[in-house]
Amino acid sequence: MEEKLQVMILDDEPIVGKRLKPALAKHGVDVEVFENSKKAVDRLREKCFDIVVTDFRMEEVDGIQVLEYIMGRSNRTKVIIITGYATVEVAREALVKGAFDVIAKPFKPDDLRSAINKAALSLGHDSILPL
Repeated sequence: MEEKLQVMILDDEPIVGKRLKPALAKHGVDVEVFENSKKAVDRLREKCFDIVVTDFRMEEVDGIQVLEYIMGRSNRTKVIIITGYATVEVAREALVKGAFDVIAKPFKPDDLRSAINKAALSLGHDSILPL
């Protein structure tokens, strides 16, 4: 049996994790939610996630720093950046540094589910979310 997809959601807005965790969990995904980026990085030291969804702008450690940390440890982990400050420059920087995708806020839950599904497929997992 295939292992469950391991997903971290990191966003300093609590509503993001509150909405996404149940939506993903009902499709058999193991989800850990963090609002504090330092705590999330501490967790990344302990566990390798398949997919990390991270906000771009946060206190202390921003999404690009999280991305760089992950890329320095695992080129297998797919990182999806979500941002309310979507510009071509932000997207380009994130993609050049290894992000799998960049999604502008506000986004529809289906947009993020689709990006997570594409990331899961690229890792060799079956389609886990209905498109």
